[in-house]
Amino acid sequence: MEDKYRLNIPRLNILSRDKLERIHLSTLEVLRRTGVAVKEPKALEIFKKGGCYVDGERVRIPGNLVERALENAPPRVAMCDRNGNPAMFLEENNTYFGTGSDTPNVVDPYTGERRFVVLKDIENVSKTVDYLDEMSFMMCSGIASDVNHKISDIYHLEAMVNHTEKPIVFTAWSFENLKTIIEMAEVVAGGAEQLKNSPFVALYTEPISPLTLAKESTQKLMYMAEKSLPVVFTPAVITGATGPVTIAGGLIQANAEILSGYVLANLIKVGTPFIYGGGVPSMDMATSIASYASSEFLLATSALTDMARYYRLPMFSFAGCSDSSIYDHQAAIEGSLWILLSTLNGGNLVHDVGYINNGLTTSFEQLVVSNEVIGMVRRITQGLEVNEETMALDLIDEIGPGGEYLTSEHTLRHFKENWYPELFSRSPYEKWEEEGKKDLKTRANEKAKYIIENYSTKPLDEKIKVGLQKIVISVDK
Repeated sequence: MEDKYRLNIPRLNILSRDKLERIHLSTLEVLRRTGVAVKEPKALEIFKKGGCYVDGERVRIPGNLVERALENAPPRVAMCDRNGNPAMFLEENNTYFGTGSDTPNVVDPYTGERRFVVLKDIENVSKTVDYLDEMSFMMCSGIASDVNHKISDIYHLEAMVNHTEKPIVFTAWSFENLKTIIEMAEVVAGGAEQLKNSPFVALYTEPISPLTLAKESTQKLMYMAEKSLPVVFTPAVITGATGPVTIAGGLIQANAEILSGYVLANLIKVGTPFIYGGGVPSMDMATSIASYASSEFLLATSALTDMARYYRLPMFSFAGCSDSSIYDHQAAIEGSLWILLSTLNGGNLVHDVGYINNGLTTSFEQLVVSNEVIGMVRRITQGLEVNEETMALDLIDEIGPGGEYLTSEHTLRHFKENWYPELFSRSPYEKWEEEGKKDLKTRANEKAKYIIENYSTKPLDEKIKVGLQKIVISVDK
């Protein structure tokens, strides 16, 4: 893959080695002493057969099973585009950005009003992701309100795969819908084996905090493990509400929830492609919301990324999201801080770009501006080359005091190494006036509408497209 996806400067570490080991050992104690509630009978049988202590729905997991699962953990999860070409290597400090999932609302780019998401919005976000260079994968960014709500997730997959070639991280409302979505993905890939060998989809599913493996989410995890397909299994521990109010306590509980899922997946299929991570947001005690941009959430996600590196597991992280109800200065600042921190941490599958309003609304302006910020941050984290050519000692001597470098061959060879913005203005004030005095929100809105109106994704093969339509029609009863 291109070097731009890799962090080339020292990564930011929040947890020391001692703290990493203490959190790990404390997590083992939670799994041994407290355990998890498991609501799926088949999973209970697998845990018991694997050596866990099972008492009704409570499963207590011995430390050796956790350690064995981690030993089997693949340090890389490779994801392809819908054509089967390598697109993302989720490993080490490779960082890829994408949108978030399942917001009920969108800010209409034409009216500026917040409204319920319709299927056309998901198609438009998919096109936008396909167009933007710094977006590497797609999540649906909405819940379509104008289709059968019981299978809107199936409509989402069809919309996404028709309007972007990039990898897709999807959600499924039910176990039955998951099986349908995987059937559709197999049609696109050319068969079950082709999808397994070159996966372009990954499932996002969750445990329920605190310490519960719910029936359907567990069924989904087990199904993906049986298929050897990538799964993102991430909790959303809200510190002070569904987990301890302290970050350390929230991290330990979240870690226990994640690892209980991985132990189960490993008992089903050794080496299941498993993506660690998720959120440990804090509850704002004044508003009772789970803040998407609190300093504690950023800190906790950074610490969880350290744990992912400790376990050599790919990390599912956050960026480009904000608590602001509209796209404004707050949204831009919070989204940018997330992008910088997630890149410096080395998060791998970094989602939620374009989220505002505490994760309840998708903003096209937030999405396209975040794309610009990602490009800038990538340039910073690529570092700099120090060699005979870049030090330019002979050129400095040749030009000497009082000279100029603009017309030198060296400048011609290297000026394109600099990063140049598309939306951020560097124009002098007078030129900015001549261009209409447009602020960043206006420029971002114009860019989003340009993509929606002018960009077309490479179409799916017509036979595949018809095959997907038949599947959707067959389940929309």
